[in-house]
Amino acid sequence: MAAFRYQAMQGSGAGVQGILEAEDRRAALRQLSERGLFPSLLEPCGPEGGRIVAPRKSAPVASGAATPASPATPAASGGIRFGSGVRRREVTAFSRELSALLEAGIPIPQALEGIAAEESNPAFREVIDSISHEVKTGVSLSVAMGKFPKLFSSLYVSMVQVGEEAGALPKVMNDLADLLEHDDEVRSEVTSAIAYPLFVLGFGIVTVMILLTVVLPKLFAMLEEMLDTLPLPTLILLRVSGLFSHYWWLIGLGVAAAVAGLRAYRKTPNGARAWDQFVLRIPAIGTMIRSSALSRFARTLGILVKSGVSLLPALKIVESTVGNRVIASQIAQVAEETRGGDSLAGPLRKLGIFPRNAVQMIAAGEESGQLDEMLSKVAQIEERHLRAKTKTVISLLAPILILIVGGVVGFMVIAILLPIFRMSRGIH
Repeated sequence: MAAFRYQAMQGSGAGVQGILEAEDRRAALRQLSERGLFPSLLEPCGPEGGRIVAPRKSAPVASGAATPASPATPAASGGIRFGSGVRRREVTAFSRELSALLEAGIPIPQALEGIAAEESNPAFREVIDSISHEVKTGVSLSVAMGKFPKLFSSLYVSMVQVGEEAGALPKVMNDLADLLEHDDEVRSEVTSAIAYPLFVLGFGIVTVMILLTVVLPKLFAMLEEMLDTLPLPTLILLRVSGLFSHYWWLIGLGVAAAVAGLRAYRKTPNGARAWDQFVLRIPAIGTMIRSSALSRFARTLGILVKSGVSLLPALKIVESTVGNRVIASQIAQVAEETRGGDSLAGPLRKLGIFPRNAVQMIAAGEESGQLDEMLSKVAQIEERHLRAKTKTVISLLAPILILIVGGVVGFMVIAILLPIFRMSRGIH
């Protein structure tokens, strides 16, 4: 058991302070919550007589004391940059932990303080402290989270707001944690699947570049001295090797400039839409992207409808989560159609955004009043299709890359051996 010194507010607004014993900080917060106290300071201290001291009227706080989320902290004043230092999995774990604490009946400020105390990432800890401070001052949790859009998306904030308005925040946070965990699982599967093909491609590129810039120039210099004329494959390889060995820095700058230009173009509205349109037309890849967008559309919309969000606002939220601007614009058209009182399945069927069987399932869900459950089933079906397509593409990608790398290396070997064979015939 450890001792904790606390300063808190009663429901009546009166300040109290004291010392209590608990197994850890979270247990101490739970004890304070059970007493109806809202702590502004909770810190470890030495035991006072080995017992919990009864609360007494608050004395003025010492000059050195400060609450963990006081207005002077950088997180509260906005002086810290967030986003790049916080990973998606940390936000997912935060959502799951907050859901569990809220379901246990712990008030939001205390739950946030407990999570912040256990958070190992300093950047994320300051974010949570800032949100906790905002909530203590009377700001809703959704508004406080909305101040960090890089961490909490519009979907996330909207669902929290719905949970607050409906009085079902623990349940909504649990749904959010399920959604984030599922997204993390899919991302992990895709990353693991493409790791080997990327390794093969990278290893092949490095091997070819070393041969072209280091090994072949020395070998070709020797062959040119021994032979008057070189075979055509050898001459081609000689020119390519000379180009890379003498102008590798210029080629590197050109590639970097091309990549930077493409990235800058993709950040423009026209460029982003053109790129999304292009990837949808790539064989196999386009169907995978469309299946991914459909599964995300169905799962996210199903959770929003289940949480009590009306269809039109839910479609506006989903529009920004599908990950492809072309499909997002089509969903925006669906939202406009539903504004006039049409059902969801009607515009989906008319625009032909998604497969016919998925639209039929959505129509059945609307007719039976179980739209959220049917959307969840559509998401599960499309996710199975996506996994199957991904496995097929990845299983073909690795051997294709091996053949390409092997073909390039084979051409280099032939180009090297041809002059050697010619010299051997001259000796005989």
